[in-house]
Amino acid sequence: MRLLIDYRAALRQPSGVGEYARQLVAGLLARKKEAALELDMTIFSSSWKDRLTLPEDMNGVTVIDQRIPVSLLNFTWHRLGWPAAETLTDGVFDIVHSLHPLLLPSRSAAQVITIHDLNFLDHPERTRAEVRRDYAPLAKAHAERADAIVAPSHFTAREVERRLGITADRVVVCPPSAPAWEPRRANPVDGYILFVGTLEPRKNVGMLLDAYERLLARTFPGGSPIPDLVLAGGARPEAAGWLERLERPPLAGRVRHIGYVDPVRRHALYEGARLLAQPSFEEGFGLPALEAMTAGVPVVAANRGAAPEVVGEAGLLVDPEDPEQMAAAIGRLLDDPGLAAACATAGIAQSRRFGSSAMAEQALKAYALAIARHARRSPLT
Repeated sequence: MRLLIDYRAALRQPSGVGEYARQLVAGLLARKKEAALELDMTIFSSSWKDRLTLPEDMNGVTVIDQRIPVSLLNFTWHRLGWPAAETLTDGVFDIVHSLHPLLLPSRSAAQVITIHDLNFLDHPERTRAEVRRDYAPLAKAHAERADAIVAPSHFTAREVERRLGITADRVVVCPPSAPAWEPRRANPVDGYILFVGTLEPRKNVGMLLDAYERLLARTFPGGSPIPDLVLAGGARPEAAGWLERLERPPLAGRVRHIGYVDPVRRHALYEGARLLAQPSFEEGFGLPALEAMTAGVPVVAANRGAAPEVVGEAGLLVDPEDPEQMAAAIGRLLDDPGLAAACATAGIAQSRRFGSSAMAEQALKAYALAIARHARRSPLT
């Protein structure tokens, strides 16, 4: 199988989609070695100024790194269906895989897209740049043309079927894998409350700040202090109001925004946390919850989107529009070491359901499905 993967999401400060791309390539490489797969993998990147550097666990792939502005290539791919992958890479492929909802053009290969979520259909105001311009008007048509669709969760798969009219037999659920971390031995007594994610509207950070203010106003048994709140992730322009709140009482000196945290430092970030709080309105998967559970960190998450599927019975789920519920759930974990330990233990077990081999197997299933469907549709067969 000759496979081309669009790796651009992992080029700079990779967050959810970028980490998914990295895991996918690493998992496929590992599966190739384990099962002696005939897999010839090429990863494609393009940027005018940023160059691709691969980690050591990705030796064995062909790299195509073009000096083409991302915005220009997105416009020609999304709106013109040009240039074809074969033209850009001087290669021939059986599969081309786009890691977002719009197709990667190809003259002859089967085409696979990944739809991480469909939040852009309901809230285009929460998007920007090419996502705002192209995703909502084009996603349905591109999904109909794709030979197979990958979704990171059963929640997203159902949304693709319901919102885009795609039959279930064309959608393959391929969750990201848990990191290869050893869980910590104990919950740090002097740790912090942690949020991980880009500070943008759908992450619902304003509600978390409201909940934290409520916690600061409470008296806990024994007079134990409320841990600081740490916000880890890049900030979009829409987050300016939240960042301004951090400079004023009662949040000043108690809430820190530390910006984007590189993957090599992320494990240490989780290990120092008392708990993870993720109040997002909707997640297509929610990788921080999986990372936290792998490290043995208790999780409080929203009861919407894919979070209940990812967290299962291992964490506390709350209404993302109710800061009082969020405050109460965080307070329960801070007050009750037994509950926090039980959630941590259950989270470790839950995280082990998301293995790297399973991710690779599901991706290969999607590729086989796409090749078969493409062959049936080809006028040459």
